[in-house]
Amino acid sequence: MSCAIVLGLSVFAAAPAADSDDLDPEIRQEHGRQIYRAQCQRCHGAAGEGTEDFYPDPLVGDATIGELTDIISETMPEEDPEECVAEDAEAVAHFIHEAFYSEAAQLRNQPPEVQFSRLTSSQLRQSLADLYQHFYREPHRDSEQGLSGAYFDSNRWKKEKLKLERVDSVVDFDFGHQSPGEGIAKEEFYIHWTGSLQPAHTGRYELVVESTCSMKMRFGHDDRILIDNHVQSEGKTEFRRTLQLIGGRQYPIFVDFTQRKRKTEQPPAKFSLRWVPPGGIEQVIPPEYLRPSTGPNTFALQSKLPPDDRTYGYDRGTRVDRQWDEAVTSAALEFGEVAARELWPQYRRTHRKDSDENRGRLRGFLTELARVAFRTEPSQQVIQLYVNDQLDAADDDQLAIARACLMMIKSPRFLYPAAAIDSTPDDRISSSLALTLYDSLPSDQWLLSYSAKSWYRIGEKGLENRIRQAATRMSDDPRLEAKAMEMFFEWLHVDPTAEIAKNPETFEGFDVQLTLDLRRSLERSLQEVFWSDESDYRQLFRQTWNWTNPNLAHFYGDMFALKDSKSDDASSIVSLVPGQPAPEKVFGVLAHPLVMSHLSYYDTTSPIHRGVFLIRRVLGRTLRPPNVAFSPLNPELHPDLTTRERVELQTNEAMCQVCHQKINGLGFSLENFDSVGRYRDVEQGKPIDASGGYVTRAGDEVEFTSPAELAAFLAENEDAQRAFVERVFEHFAKQPPAAYGPDTADKLLESFRENQFHMRRLIAEVAVIVALDAIEGESENAAT
Repeated sequence: MSCAIVLGLSVFAAAPAADSDDLDPEIRQEHGRQIYRAQCQRCHGAAGEGTEDFYPDPLVGDATIGELTDIISETMPEEDPEECVAEDAEAVAHFIHEAFYSEAAQLRNQPPEVQFSRLTSSQLRQSLADLYQHFYREPHRDSEQGLSGAYFDSNRWKKEKLKLERVDSVVDFDFGHQSPGEGIAKEEFYIHWTGSLQPAHTGRYELVVESTCSMKMRFGHDDRILIDNHVQSEGKTEFRRTLQLIGGRQYPIFVDFTQRKRKTEQPPAKFSLRWVPPGGIEQVIPPEYLRPSTGPNTFALQSKLPPDDRTYGYDRGTRVDRQWDEAVTSAALEFGEVAARELWPQYRRTHRKDSDENRGRLRGFLTELARVAFRTEPSQQVIQLYVNDQLDAADDDQLAIARACLMMIKSPRFLYPAAAIDSTPDDRISSSLALTLYDSLPSDQWLLSYSAKSWYRIGEKGLENRIRQAATRMSDDPRLEAKAMEMFFEWLHVDPTAEIAKNPETFEGFDVQLTLDLRRSLERSLQEVFWSDESDYRQLFRQTWNWTNPNLAHFYGDMFALKDSKSDDASSIVSLVPGQPAPEKVFGVLAHPLVMSHLSYYDTTSPIHRGVFLIRRVLGRTLRPPNVAFSPLNPELHPDLTTRERVELQTNEAMCQVCHQKINGLGFSLENFDSVGRYRDVEQGKPIDASGGYVTRAGDEVEFTSPAELAAFLAENEDAQRAFVERVFEHFAKQPPAAYGPDTADKLLESFRENQFHMRRLIAEVAVIVALDAIEGESENAAT
């Protein structure tokens, strides 16, 4: 591997040596500058920006001056590394580090700014969902699982015939020719299931209903019929509907299932509620995605939206082209249709006493729609353009609503929340909080009322605390759960929809169903830590339990042993106590089999992938890609070698060791977990060597002898804590921390520590910083 790939340094000849003990920092810096200009600038540019003909990548990274010096001494120039050593190498390292290589130099040379952007695709979906939900009640977190069932000894709802009420953890019943409950006739009965479906991830879901009897299913709205087999279709018992659903949203479900008396032979009574989640296979909907309480009516945009730019590791709404414009138009038309069919009747019901002279109620409805969509009270000019003009152009109410929705949703006032057209400081605070925490707009009545009562008064103390109180309240919401889950899966480098292929001969039983169970297990583990009272980031590495079910327990053994062997539920928990598996087999989400299997090959583990993952994502360090495509050594060529030995054989050259001394030392520490994440003590008949190490940003050398030691180190390490803080900030703010000040990350890290690494408070602090930035300069402007 070329050293130029690691540091961006090209070949340079030796310059006259200088004794560093005799040089002050300024002279040493000048000495390094002269060497760089004479021998390096041609390939790497005057400021390390790179050149198209020789080395196009900029010279940036996070290696210390000592590490840079060692690499230059050992590997530069490539054809004769002995020509630049000792003081010359140190001088060059000092110069590039302080001039343009280090993070401090990058911030000094080109300070980042908050980038102006439109709504991302996710933010557009969320904003339309909340614009819709504004006209109904607000959602709330519900930790209970399953659907509520009311069982009647009748073929319809009769209060006096209600015999049984319970929460069914799943809806998958084959009553056959038997009664569904005590006191209920087997020939005729009625079951009414209600509750909500709350998926963890956004994507396309296929809902599958199997029913041998008369049934009707409403979904998303108490009057929105998804499947209607009330008058039974002869011979048809299975019904499928595919929907785009938003993670964290609660979609109300109403099911009417009726077994009627018949003159002919009674059919067996069977009902099953299943789904095919993104990247999964058909299965009964698990209990953790069902809620017994009925959520508010909900809207999920079905129009397809193009992907956003992820160059910086998070979605950015920067591209505006024909594809985006057409997608927004389609979304606006879809929303307009639903607004006319569902929101307008809802508004009429709640505003019966309002005057309807000159279409007053419709005018009020569209004005309120504009107020929420534009995140501020609309001016008379705005009302004229977006409401009055559209009413004047269409006598038909439905057409007028469609026109108004098209105008509003395609307006920059809606698509560019940062533009803050006509917004007051109060509006900008509310808008910023909703966008940061929910990827959405402020729609909850309490938040809008909070804004109307004025958060912001020039010179008034306590503004920051009021914003923090609101952000803390907003962090207890299912919409935050989905955005946080998305962040965790990105942090762990796990695509929830990706297929994981393994050798079926070596890993029999590792199939799609098992990966779905692993996904559920990882989700539950993350939720358990995140929503606990402590919400302690360190527990992501320290936890010594896994969420499990019989399928996982059978495949993974004591790593996923069932606490209750009689349980057939995926919500069983295994706690490691004396007499149970050793703690090093289960220690947090880092070594969860879903993570480990993603970071492995078809047949073998990949210490390099695991090491790169730890360096870049968990520790937040910089690594450049290799200059040539990397292919692992075929195990069949070295059948007696362990994976560790093969990797050491392939990466032992000096050029490779520049990077791999960092990568391998971390990746080897997870070698106890095989390609599917099962714990092992031996490979190829040899004991697993899980020893490794890491050099921190501060230059401290740390050694590990096991995965448990690695996890304990990561839980307390400042590099990992800082990396997590920065990842949380970028995911929720869609901007780099430094864009809000060069010391933003430092202040957040300090606050994170003071709050005992409380993750939800960290997210709330991010929202506070972004909200305060939204009104920066208001005092000065007012004084002017």
